Amino acid sequence: MDENIQYLAEVLVKPEIKKNRTINPMAITGGRMISMEEAGRFANGFDDPARLSAAFAGVAGDIGTNAVAIRGNSPQFTQWRLEGIEIPNPTHFADLSGLGGGFLSALSTQVIGNSDFYNGAFPAEYNNVLSGVFDMHLRNGNNQKYEHAFQVGLMGIDLSSEGPISKKRGSSYLVNYRFSTTSLATGNDLNLKYQDLAFKLNFPTSKAGTFSIWGLGLIDRNKAPIEERSKWETLGDRQSGENRLEKMAGGLAHKYVINENTYVRSSLSATYSKDHTVVDQLADDKLIRVGDIRNSRWDFVFNSYLNTKFSPRHTNRTGVTITNLHYDLDYQVSRYFGLNRPMEQISKGNGESTVFSAYSSSVINLNNNWVTSLGVTAQYFTLNNNLSIEPRVALKWKINPKHSLALAYGLHSRREKLDYYFVEKVVNGKNQSNRYLDFSRAHHVGMTYDWNINQNLHLKIEPYFQYLFRIPVEKNSSFSVINHEDFYLDRILTNTGQGRNYGIDITLEQYMKNGFYYMITGSLFKSKYRGGDNVWRNTRLDKNYLLNLLAGKEWMVGKLKQNVLSLNGRLFFQGGERYTPVNEERSQAEHDIVFDETKAYSKRFSPSINGDVSVSFRINKKRVSHEFSLKILNVGMRTGMHFYQYNEKTLEIEEKEGTGLIPNISYKIYF
Repeated sequence: MDENIQYLAEVLVKPEIKKNRTINPMAITGGRMISMEEAGRFANGFDDPARLSAAFAGVAGDIGTNAVAIRGNSPQFTQWRLEGIEIPNPTHFADLSGLGGGFLSALSTQVIGNSDFYNGAFPAEYNNVLSGVFDMHLRNGNNQKYEHAFQVGLMGIDLSSEGPISKKRGSSYLVNYRFSTTSLATGNDLNLKYQDLAFKLNFPTSKAGTFSIWGLGLIDRNKAPIEERSKWETLGDRQSGENRLEKMAGGLAHKYVINENTYVRSSLSATYSKDHTVVDQLADDKLIRVGDIRNSRWDFVFNSYLNTKFSPRHTNRTGVTITNLHYDLDYQVSRYFGLNRPMEQISKGNGESTVFSAYSSSVINLNNNWVTSLGVTAQYFTLNNNLSIEPRVALKWKINPKHSLALAYGLHSRREKLDYYFVEKVVNGKNQSNRYLDFSRAHHVGMTYDWNINQNLHLKIEPYFQYLFRIPVEKNSSFSVINHEDFYLDRILTNTGQGRNYGIDITLEQYMKNGFYYMITGSLFKSKYRGGDNVWRNTRLDKNYLLNLLAGKEWMVGKLKQNVLSLNGRLFFQGGERYTPVNEERSQAEHDIVFDETKAYSKRFSPSINGDVSVSFRINKKRVSHEFSLKILNVGMRTGMHFYQYNEKTLEIEEKEGTGLIPNISYKIYF
């Protein structure tokens, strides 16, 4: 025989990333992967996973913050997890301008790996959450070579580095630091100074498993002085305020492979948060303190689970989490700012409590076409002896390689913010408190139809229904925590509220092909609630419809086609939020805006039409790459929203239009 010589071109082997699936194999429906490639590319991403998710079906983003409302739920009902544990909202200036949101996530895309986002009936591994979960992971650093990046722009500076600690053992490090002041991007009207640091050290061993040490920390500062007396018009003009916020999360994790079918992962972690907000007000040439909020908290978390593949058809994951809470909080606020009244005690408490939780979840391949997920989770809160046991079940039918249909159900529960439990008031001559509030709960039912039209084009249709019950509300009032967005709460609550969200989400997505991608998402939904007066009303976030058009194109340019020019855009259209009309008589009496809660959320803002855009140019050289970029959020500034303020000069209630333009010009060098 004669030899036959064949000359082959270069073969590039790349892993197939299925973005419609979650990274967690225990979830067969109810979520999708968040690709950090998307976070850096999508026009609305702004290197922030929360802002990125606002382009997904059923997710309504906020104009001025990164808060996201999932299927009509409050942003505060969303949970953030990092390296397998629940963490405080890792966002700069979190909750100050609306619960569940902030200015920008501290989880930079430089350190976050591909992660999961859940918006439906998620598996038993996740508890203490009613709407959705950001399940984020820090990636391991490069264990073969050193890589660094430095970025400077209107939002500040960003420095990252990764590389091997020991090439022989495969250990690595990854670190990212950011420092920023937003005054360059937004003018002197907003001067939010912040910095954050994230890192991960990874140590694989030959016999003892893999150890990792990780951490995230952020510091936020904001100080607003009193305006010159000649410019005084509103209450805020004669107020000075200062916000000092600090957060930290970190831990030691260990993964040990027992055999080819079983491994155990354990971690010992801690989270810390400290908020201190003060507000002083000038009245008759005298400075009065009208707000002093202090809240510090340590959570120590032990987490462990055993993952066992009993057979090719059955995989089980069983785990426990013990969280020890240490807290010290003191909330003092004036109930009548406009009348220059002194502060009153709103909430005060210190001590410790423990949360015990456990779960077991199995994924069973019934045959080649049917797969099911069965699980149960439970949590017990020692502060008030609340217990919740929650079943989770899902069934998926793989009709053929291109089509599948899934149905999922879950019972979910959630604890309230700690300061809510320590609110005390005298009602009808008796001292009352929120100490024994029960968990809020919700039944989730969701269906998912998936059609893989071709290798790069995917269609997903998801009808859903959610029934919320035992929601904290105020007796004989329209108030419900479903709509609450203020930084503090000063009401006595009872678990008699209800809510319901139902609708349909549709996603048509073309993954990157020939340098072009697009995603079209649409949602039709209804969101209602029942407060303490037993009246069903529209919720604050009942926008009824959402539409997103997202697209981008990359061109290879230059003599050797090694440089990349990228253009990305997003156009979104959504119904207006609901709002409560102003009670003009009480507002005039109190010299401050007071809303008519008997007509809660009976009015609606105009629909919002807006867009985001990003342009970047990357010059790739042998050892160094340079990237220039321009990113602008809310370029149309058509928020459809307005706000009210009381003018102390004219004694009138004024309506002002809301805006939200956020630009960033930056230069980044990779070396």
